[in-house]
Amino acid sequence: MAVGMTIIVADDHPLFRGAMRQALAAMPGAPDIVEAGDFGAVREAAECHPDADLLMLDLTMPGVSGFSGLMVLRTEFPSLPILIVSAHDEPATITRAIDLGACGFLSKSAGIEDIRGAIDTVIAGNLYTPDGFRRGMSHEPDVADLIQRLNTLTPQQSRVLAMLAEGLLNKQIAYELSVSEATIKAHVSAILLKLNVDSRTQAVIQLGKVTAVAA
Repeated sequence: MAVGMTIIVADDHPLFRGAMRQALAAMPGAPDIVEAGDFGAVREAAECHPDADLLMLDLTMPGVSGFSGLMVLRTEFPSLPILIVSAHDEPATITRAIDLGACGFLSKSAGIEDIRGAIDTVIAGNLYTPDGFRRGMSHEPDVADLIQRLNTLTPQQSRVLAMLAEGLLNKQIAYELSVSEATIKAHVSAILLKLNVDSRTQAVIQLGKVTAVAA
């Protein structure tokens, strides 16, 4: 592990973040750890640390639903490697994370050596998956097409779609993003066009097909 690295640890459980901090501090070349407890804090941390080497992201963060956060972060911070760390470690979930742009997947049950190996692998620019992982079943053609469509959304469009999924109105989204309501309407129109749907509700339903995490 290189000296002077910065790693963002994003998880809503303080005990888990503390345990991860201790685990990383004990490694050679202990990195600087930045903690984030909700999705807003994750985005702020990534913005404040543009040279961060890695983001370790939980799939179930307050302020975002399932894989939606991964999608938004991948579009907003394309150069930041994202390692998903989750208790949901079924092959289908790992496969979906990789398809949506994660550089690796680490189970929360992993030991210290697995954590070290995952970080070193991703930092080196390679894909990390748990030992014994066998890629989940191939997506149905319509889901594969949907993932491709979602990946064409701009960072702002991804954020708007995620907010639509939270039930926010155009006026509320405009306020949160500090833009005009007309701008949000334009983004929504573009989202509907790219997803080949006719309404906000249909767009949210399509998003849910991809971003839901198995319970």
